[in-house]
Amino acid sequence: MSSICQGFGDVILILLPLLLTYALKFLSLCLQSTLHQLTYRPLHSFQNVLVIGGSFTSIWLARRLTESLSSGYKVVLAEKNSHFNYTFNFPRYSLLRGHEQKAFIPYQGLFEKAPEGIFEDGEIELASGKCVPYAYLAIATGATQSPPAKLLASQKGEAGAELRVLQARVEKAEKVAIVGGGAVGVQLSVDIESFYKDKTVVLIHLRDQLLSSFGVRLHEFVVGKLGALGVDVWLGERPTVPVDGNWESEELTFKCGRSEMFDLVIPCTGQKPNSSIITEFSPLSISTQAKWILAKPTLQLEADVKSNERMARIFALGDVAGTGGPMMARAGMLQAETVLENIVALIQRKKLAENTSLARRSVEVEFGQGKSGNVDLEAAKVWKMFGADLQKKGIE
Repeated sequence: MSSICQGFGDVILILLPLLLTYALKFLSLCLQSTLHQLTYRPLHSFQNVLVIGGSFTSIWLARRLTESLSSGYKVVLAEKNSHFNYTFNFPRYSLLRGHEQKAFIPYQGLFEKAPEGIFEDGEIELASGKCVPYAYLAIATGATQSPPAKLLASQKGEAGAELRVLQARVEKAEKVAIVGGGAVGVQLSVDIESFYKDKTVVLIHLRDQLLSSFGVRLHEFVVGKLGALGVDVWLGERPTVPVDGNWESEELTFKCGRSEMFDLVIPCTGQKPNSSIITEFSPLSISTQAKWILAKPTLQLEADVKSNERMARIFALGDVAGTGGPMMARAGMLQAETVLENIVALIQRKKLAENTSLARRSVEVEFGQGKSGNVDLEAAKVWKMFGADLQKKGIE
């Protein structure tokens, strides 16, 4: 017993400095936010700090900017979607009737505690031709995926209708093929077998390992769980499928030449960075193959800033940026802290920081219908974080 206690004490001693560091940082952020609310003053003349995108990454950056920018600056959030898309629940809501509206969260409550005049709600459609002048620009436009990982519609009503179409197709189908063994494909396979136990579900993946960004042990664990649910897993296959969200019956042909008919085929493959926004004014800032926006360690655009000072005031972060880090919300939020620090540093003419915070790569798959029957998983917590009322989800 004494050796166990000694071991536990050693762990505490190792973790204590880290815990104290995070506690002090959290306290510092709280004090900074309170002080900022007391000192910020809206001015008749101001400069915009424009954040493009409506993901966790961009929203965290916009929120932190409202807690940090000095008087004379305003935060503008530009996003094409009418509501925040809680994409983590899209796989489940694409087959669970009556819950899809919970995936679309209003932005209005997110900045209610920000100082008056520092934030402008960003339903600004830059494609419409409206010019939004900016002093600093942060691009966090993310990446596109085929539905249901991401949806085609930008308005809440139309996006919800997309999910309802797939709900009806899943309900009707007896034999379903899901093409793509990433997190979305695995979650969708699990949920169909969990909520519709009478269906045949086949998960098809190009590589020899599911969730191939992770180790083989996770693959083996997931394959075992899928097998227990009754999901068939076919590896080393990538049949050609449409990615337009039609979700029709399809005959798939495999590399051995064998063909098989499915009542429903759902593609869950790959991501494509939304980097076209800078194609015209800085094409050299886009990688030629993967199409990521190339970013420096400071997360400024990779460009010749010596000859163009304006480029030094443009940042890229999140899934659209080629940072080499994991594509996940936690990593993007850490990058947002670096961008925040560097925008403030440029305003104050101080040295810029480099993005050294690398979030650990992680994935979350819910095997089953949810703890204690909570089929909505973390939706209620996210609504609360946005200052929104989940019980009033039907109100636009």
